[in-house]
Amino acid sequence: MTPRERVLSVLRGEKPDFVPWFADLDYYATAQIVRGKKPKGFQGSDQYIAWHRDLGAGFYQQASWPYREIHDGCDVREWREGPIRHRQIVTPDGTLRERWQWSDLSFSEAPIERLVKTIDDLPAYRFLYSHNRYEPDYAMAERRRAQVGEMGIVMCFLPWSPLMRMVVADAGIEAVVMMLADAPGEMDQTVLVVKESLDRASAAAVGSPAEVLMITENLSSEVVGERLYERYLRTSYVEWSGKIRAAGRHSCIHMDGTLAGLLRQVSAVGFTFIEAMTPAPVGDIAVKDWPRYRAGTDTIYWGGIPGVYFTPMVSDDEFDRHVKDVLSVMRTDGRMVLGVADQVPPDGMERRIRRVGELVEDFGAC
Repeated sequence: MTPRERVLSVLRGEKPDFVPWFADLDYYATAQIVRGKKPKGFQGSDQYIAWHRDLGAGFYQQASWPYREIHDGCDVREWREGPIRHRQIVTPDGTLRERWQWSDLSFSEAPIERLVKTIDDLPAYRFLYSHNRYEPDYAMAERRRAQVGEMGIVMCFLPWSPLMRMVVADAGIEAVVMMLADAPGEMDQTVLVVKESLDRASAAAVGSPAEVLMITENLSSEVVGERLYERYLRTSYVEWSGKIRAAGRHSCIHMDGTLAGLLRQVSAVGFTFIEAMTPAPVGDIAVKDWPRYRAGTDTIYWGGIPGVYFTPMVSDDEFDRHVKDVLSVMRTDGRMVLGVADQVPPDGMERRIRRVGELVEDFGAC
């Protein structure tokens, strides 16, 4: 079977010949481009898919939002000063500002000033989202359909759910917790406005040519516990996964942190699979114990190899031991896909990526 046939068989509830192995190489590729080892535009090219083929890993993951977010009624200005990216949004209800700084060490950017800092920013934030519109942009998905072939599947992203949009991108968990404590009613109102906006974004995503649609949640249960999950997250998950299913597509959520506090609850929502699951010893649940959290569903679990395992920090012997242990569970369970949890990092080694494919051939027969 090809990588595509293997993963589709699992998504359909069928048995593949080998455990599917799919790698998220986007972050690793970004570092390779910055270092001059891969050309600019590499991730969108045919060569990117060929690279996966050469490394023996299936393709599925690249940041691709199938819509454009347009801020009506706002004066939006973006500019760069050296490594710092600035954005200013002027609304009739106030001005929002954020700054993100690029790091040559991590090959990524991080916020040094968040868009939303206190409850004083919420009126402008509500205006921003209540006036957002989302225009379909399916060019990347259509290009991928022509490129991917037997190497994998076409995936596009839904937005974060409303609260997680604030936690991950716009405010940060500290400000969110403070605002929930100081002004719970105003936060409820704000989350509702953002949800109505992001529901429109999710509709645009569901209309795309993608075979799989991911909620890009970055969910971790030590950041968002059961109380916030039930109050703010679960409704969006149920609604969005239901619409994806009704459209004949597969749905998933990116849950790349600690699992124990929310895995059972998320498994009960209706997603086809939960992606980027990080196991012990880096995460908090061993792969052999994952099936106990399925809550009576047939939810597929996708992940199993922590990103750090692809780096020199982990020995070759430990890498092989871990992958073989994971494969021993996955080939028996039949409802799992071997993947990176959550990405191969910049200091990862290509030979480790290749090694996974070799181990699958030797120890991953179903």
